[in-house]
Amino acid sequence: MDLLTVPRNPPGALDARREPRNFRGMHPGKTLFPAMAGAAWLAGVLGDLPNHRGLRAAGAELVASAEPGWPQFRGPRRDGVSDERGLLGAWPEGGPRLLWKAEGLGKGFSSPVIAGGRLFITGDFGEEVRVLAFDLEGKPLWSARNGDAWLNQYQGARASVAARAGRVYHQNAHGRVVCLDAATGAEQWAVDLLKRFGGENITWGLSECLLVDDRAVHATAGGRDALLVALDRLTGKELWRSDPLPAAGAEAGVDNASYASPILVRFAGRRLLIGASLRNLFCADADTGKLQWTRPRPTSYSVLAMMPVLAGDAVFMSAPHGPPGRLHRLIAPRAAGEPVGVEDLWTNPLDPCQGGVVHVGGRLYGAYYPARRGWAALDAATGRTLFEAPDLIKGAPLFADGRIYALSEDGTMLLLEPTDSKFEIRGRFRIPGSRGRDAWAHPVILDGRLYLRYHDTLYCHDVRMGK
Repeated sequence: MDLLTVPRNPPGALDARREPRNFRGMHPGKTLFPAMAGAAWLAGVLGDLPNHRGLRAAGAELVASAEPGWPQFRGPRRDGVSDERGLLGAWPEGGPRLLWKAEGLGKGFSSPVIAGGRLFITGDFGEEVRVLAFDLEGKPLWSARNGDAWLNQYQGARASVAARAGRVYHQNAHGRVVCLDAATGAEQWAVDLLKRFGGENITWGLSECLLVDDRAVHATAGGRDALLVALDRLTGKELWRSDPLPAAGAEAGVDNASYASPILVRFAGRRLLIGASLRNLFCADADTGKLQWTRPRPTSYSVLAMMPVLAGDAVFMSAPHGPPGRLHRLIAPRAAGEPVGVEDLWTNPLDPCQGGVVHVGGRLYGAYYPARRGWAALDAATGRTLFEAPDLIKGAPLFADGRIYALSEDGTMLLLEPTDSKFEIRGRFRIPGSRGRDAWAHPVILDGRLYLRYHDTLYCHDVRMGK
């Protein structure tokens, strides 16, 4: 087998076994502890969590979609972690068996979503963007337009859809949010976010993958009239709007939406939306829209593209051409009516750009961009780099059954097994037809099948053990 590693401070007592279904990770800590309170906090965490077997994250947890399957970007919890078991531990030469491929997806970077026995994906076709539905053998079912395509730099559909209770929701690159019937593709309602809430588009087009819960569709409007909005899932009517977020420094106006998508977190008896505007990481009450806190994330090109990652009761966020990635600890309110607080912890140069990071077993896994190269494993408690694989090209990770399914942006699909001190390569193959470095769709695993999208084509591979 291939081995790619540059050991960096071996992880010592860290348990590297795969996580069970209900695990959400260890508490993070600080690199340095200038106050006894910080040290006492970490000591308490380590005392409470001697290992990660069968334990849930204390204090904070991701709120999963109630829709079975892979109903939204990065999975049921939007964390890039699959609960699948019984998958191949290694791949044969050329990769796992191809079951089918579907062509005619249009140009795009969005990932497949699977719910109700159907697969949904988006693509740009000339001057329009379309939402497409397939059965689970790759047969086309319907196609519905959602406004205009993105015709500027890096052309292609951006956002993935979200599926909920027989409906499919999507935001195009110009801020048009649509609700479609999952069975027929018939449009149920639509809202132009930028026009309705006074927003402006961003350099490379809006890319947020909508977050849909039992009642609402949550979206980042980034406008003069609202930073965040919640729309009734069935009608599209406004449920609440947050205050706009003023732009920092000498810039006039408000902070617009970013390229990132939010996560939904339950903490201290509240549901929290944690996401990003163009220049800030933010936390808001998911039931009222009230902003709890912000953290500035200035970058040279105003790009915040990775989905925030929950690690215990803290959130990791990074961005290219800006300050290093940082872990931010959530602090429970001291009294009713007070906002959730935040404490800044360690930093690390890990930055996957739009590729994402996964948190498993007290570690963070992701890639470097742009100053450094390769993939890395971090200790989530301290931010310490445990090991690196500098020869690997950055991309999007998916964790399943103790291994990382890493789709590099050059189209190389890798099966990585993290050990105590390295990434061990258990398989690799190249997506046919991939060229350049624009394989930006994230991999998906459901029911023993691995789905990979490269622009116009979707590939479905069998990764079940013994098949």
